Amino acid sequence: MNIFVGNMTREVTKEGLYEVFQEFGTVESVTILIDRINGMWKAFGFVEMPNENEAKKAIKNIDGREFLGQYLSVHEARFHSIDRRLAYRQGGRRHTDLPEIKK
Repeated sequence: MNIFVGNMTREVTKEGLYEVFQEFGTVESVTILIDRINGMWKAFGFVEMPNENEAKKAIKNIDGREFLGQYLSVHEARFHSIDRRLAYRQGGRRHTDLPEIKK
């Protein structure tokens, strides 16, 4: 299960986040995002846990927990089916399922 972790302080490291989640089970990967444009660290990341029960237990126990002076926001990652940037480059979202209007 892919887990979103938000409201992190800049002092968070991959190793530190790994240790927090490892208390609840196997951690496959930890990703902390960096903005490609300005190189600045973002205040969120993702943790991948292969066992769904362990992941749900981690979410329940870590959400709202204080870590390095910040209260973490933790939930199952929700990904959009359409990349918003791609839709923007193509002139916005297109409604192809609407009937054609005849003049």
